[in-house]
Amino acid sequence: MSFKRVVITGVGALTPIGNTLPEYWEGLKNGKSGAGPITRFDSTLFKTKFACELKGFDPNNFMDRKEARKMDPFAQYAMVSADEAIKDSNLPIAEIDPDRVGVIWGSGIGGLLTFQEEVRSFAAGDGTPRFNPFFIPKMIADLSAGHISIKYNFRGPNYTTVSACASSTNALYDAYTYLKLGKADVMISGGSEAAVCIAGVGGFNALKALSERNESPETASRPYDKDRDGFVLGEGAGALVLEEYEYAKRRGAKIYAEIIGGGMSADAYHITAPHPEGAGIIKVMQYALEEAGIKPEEVDYINTHGTSTPLGDLGEIKAIQKVFGEHAYKLNISSTKSMTGHLLGAAGAIETIACLLAIKEGIIPPTINHFTDDPELDPKLNMTFNTAQKRDVKVALSNTFGFGGHNFSIILRKVD
Repeated sequence: MSFKRVVITGVGALTPIGNTLPEYWEGLKNGKSGAGPITRFDSTLFKTKFACELKGFDPNNFMDRKEARKMDPFAQYAMVSADEAIKDSNLPIAEIDPDRVGVIWGSGIGGLLTFQEEVRSFAAGDGTPRFNPFFIPKMIADLSAGHISIKYNFRGPNYTTVSACASSTNALYDAYTYLKLGKADVMISGGSEAAVCIAGVGGFNALKALSERNESPETASRPYDKDRDGFVLGEGAGALVLEEYEYAKRRGAKIYAEIIGGGMSADAYHITAPHPEGAGIIKVMQYALEEAGIKPEEVDYINTHGTSTPLGDLGEIKAIQKVFGEHAYKLNISSTKSMTGHLLGAAGAIETIACLLAIKEGIIPPTINHFTDDPELDPKLNMTFNTAQKRDVKVALSNTFGFGGHNFSIILRKVD
């Protein structure tokens, strides 16, 4: 059988550095940090007292108050970003075949705040089991995909991928595959997460995964810096409208970029630590290049997973050097988590968006907060430290990895 081509025609972003796609891109270009003191709860007794929260977001500005109350924030974020992406795509909702439009969404955790608050309420009571009737529908991770499909009557493939911090790249890769196989014409895909809460911060603190640089939150996320001490928790969503190329062309859709391949692998090593030799990371990039049918030398930019953890950052860079060889020194490499923090299951979506905007605008977003060189990092690599760089980007690759050893890569190409 012949495979279909897949393109991106609409984008939405709700992030700690901008609540719309244009605001997000301005934040990326200008090296804006989204980190600041936590406002969601009293963090006085927590080891980490800061996060990358959304700024000025009110769900009631986007949906009916009663509807908003039926959704956990992660689902609210999904709805807002998906709405922006669908409007951006100019998708003719009334004219399309709803059975040929699907929604595949990613979330690593789902309704953590809802779960936390319902359990706290029960524990504070007299033991009588009183729970909100929307407790389960608000909590379960698949409801974001469900809400989007219900609003727009999209009746094609519909589910949520859960692969920790790789969840939304997982979702995008699945959506791409359905379109490539001709099983749909349009897919809405992306990811959302809302884990900046007592349970989220407390849990990641217990894992010793978060930065504790409380005296300087805005510089705490510092991938590849010698003094990095953990990631900064973020929240938000990213959405993309994917279409079969000929379908998009027939309706005159604008095209941001083409997805030409992806890869997936497992470390099969540890529940939280990366493989010491980067074995799974090497494989996933090799698989992506193979499926895309391109040589390593054709890649211009890599948006790394780059969380700002001591082991993870170096492992990924060593894997890049292994796969790309001498071409690694000709690449632009950056971690936009230095600005947005780590959006967990939504990270892959907003970082894929960063790649397609780099292709569209010819600008590489920087890795900010670089102060001290890591002696274990090859100084000849172009890590795009601190300042955005202009570059004609024809091909970009995005990496995302998750607890449990889940690895995903996706490759985008400019469409003439």
